[in-house]
Amino acid sequence: MLRSLRIFFSSLLCLAAIPALSPALGAETVINFGIINTEASQNLKTLWEPFLKDMEKGTGLKIRAFFASDYAGIVTGMQYDKVQIAWYGNKAAIEAVDRAKGEVFVQSIDAYGLGGYYSHLIVHRDSPLNSEKDVLARAADLTFANGDPNSTSGFLVPGYYVFALNHVDPKKIFKRTLNANHETNALSVANKQVDVATCNSEALARLERTQPDKRALLKIIWTSPLIPSDPLVWRKDLPEETKNKLRDFFLTYGQQGAEAAREQEILKELQWSRFKPSSNDQLLPIRQLELFKERSRIEADTSLSSADKEKKLRDLDGRLADLNARMAEIAKKK
Repeated sequence: MLRSLRIFFSSLLCLAAIPALSPALGAETVINFGIINTEASQNLKTLWEPFLKDMEKGTGLKIRAFFASDYAGIVTGMQYDKVQIAWYGNKAAIEAVDRAKGEVFVQSIDAYGLGGYYSHLIVHRDSPLNSEKDVLARAADLTFANGDPNSTSGFLVPGYYVFALNHVDPKKIFKRTLNANHETNALSVANKQVDVATCNSEALARLERTQPDKRALLKIIWTSPLIPSDPLVWRKDLPEETKNKLRDFFLTYGQQGAEAAREQEILKELQWSRFKPSSNDQLLPIRQLELFKERSRIEADTSLSSADKEKKLRDLDGRLADLNARMAEIAKKK
């Protein structure tokens, strides 16, 4: 409860510092762009500044970056119209869509063209741990660094595949559990401050470039199925003219014109190659994971009466059936 209050008041303080969306600044519409701190803020500002400057030039909009320490701050910003467009992971995008008038409009494609990335469990290269089974067997003696609770690859995906499917709660089985971003988790493992941590393939590739000595100290012991690439989300009540400008910028950036080669270099620094059209349907597999995880939790909950458990499971199964039907309908159209 105290942690929730701290996050709430921290988000309010961040929001107070962000100007509300202005219809015009001179002749320019102001757009606040939300970016999650997956690593040190100064590093991110250096990486994002060229891209945001090009966005400003290409759209004629005034683009202001807003860096937040966690996804909750950006989602809250979008909810109160202090952030109008944001880069999210899929899990956080669900929060934005469900409670902040968000709408997925494009999806990033990584530098290798995979259309996705991977969640990992990592340990120090000297660790005797070599698999997720080793981690679960020795959890009582280990310090575990989990991801941001709204992170897809840092929290949801390992939470389902490593813990929920094995009917365990990470907060209960480890000697100590904490939460941090991908870079902090990786460096904590490299420095032997924690025994095992979640991370993702993009963060490790970035670390290989920025701190190769630290990356060399890490060992991957578990890899998830492919996770859909991160979406870009805007508030769906933005003016259509503004949406058109933003959409055109993302779908042509690095792909057309005399500046394409330079733009590709900027995208490469962000570990992207291009963007493709997307929609809220991109989030359906992640919603499915959320429901599967919740179903596993309810099944294992011994405090529930049989009637309550049956009712909750019936509701979850109905929601899963609706999701499955929607996903099957989409698959037929492809």
